[in-house]
Amino acid sequence: MNACKKLEEQGIAEVTYLPVRKEGVINPKDVQKAMKKNTILVSIMYVNNEIGTIQPIKEIGRLIAKANKSRGEKIFFHTDAVQAVNYLNCKVSSLGVDLLTASAHKIYGPKGVGCLYIRKNTPIKRIQDGGGHEEGRRAGTLNVPGIVGLGAALELTDKERKKNYKIVEKLRDYLISRIVREIKGVKLNGSKIKRIPNNASLTFRDAEGEGMLLGLDMKGIAVSTGSACSAGDLRPSHVLTAIGLSEEESHGSLRVTLGKYTTKQEIDYFIETLKEVVARLRKIAGK
Repeated sequence: MNACKKLEEQGIAEVTYLPVRKEGVINPKDVQKAMKKNTILVSIMYVNNEIGTIQPIKEIGRLIAKANKSRGEKIFFHTDAVQAVNYLNCKVSSLGVDLLTASAHKIYGPKGVGCLYIRKNTPIKRIQDGGGHEEGRRAGTLNVPGIVGLGAALELTDKERKKNYKIVEKLRDYLISRIVREIKGVKLNGSKIKRIPNNASLTFRDAEGEGMLLGLDMKGIAVSTGSACSAGDLRPSHVLTAIGLSEEESHGSLRVTLGKYTTKQEIDYFIETLKEVVARLRKIAGK
């Protein structure tokens, strides 16, 4: 989003920002309506990193492919699949994308390395000048350990995807059901169905998110009040605002994510601690 805003500021591109439904999912018809004669790129995040909603990438890919048949200039399709690789099918031929980005650290690989899939004949402009590395696309000595680590992580992820999906989804559903049942005034943000299995975004009435985060942190539990990229930013989440939450509700939200190493015992410890923290915060607030 910030990259698009920078292009607008520089007068390089005209950008259309699509709305989402209250569950955080894009309507493919909105993509179709937004396409203009001068549209050259559609970029959609496969899975939202804050509320875990899954976008209909395949359907959008088909719409773009259909539109390209009657156009002079092709519309290229990009998806940010960083949050999707662990659990969803990211085969580019199936999704119908020309560009796909992924990151190693989200799939238990090394930090500081990612990859960009580029379909043949997709025009890419380098963003820095220098050596001819990466076929002239990105100058600089290659991070060989990182590249090898990302490749190995992708291989392991592909083998374990279906198994991990079922295990993590079961734990996530257990976590959500217990919290909603045992703590009053809690609601789930985003779609219940079109959702990545490791994500739970929850809003707590009369409990401030930063207070919950600090209380849990003191007990050795790491969560966030929005996306991890926004840590330390006290402005209301633009993601939660987009799905209709008020500023107060946004500030009372937590993002909890699980992984393949998360245990049921850890979830039970988290929930019991969360109940204590929320009760304490509400008591302080006089609620």
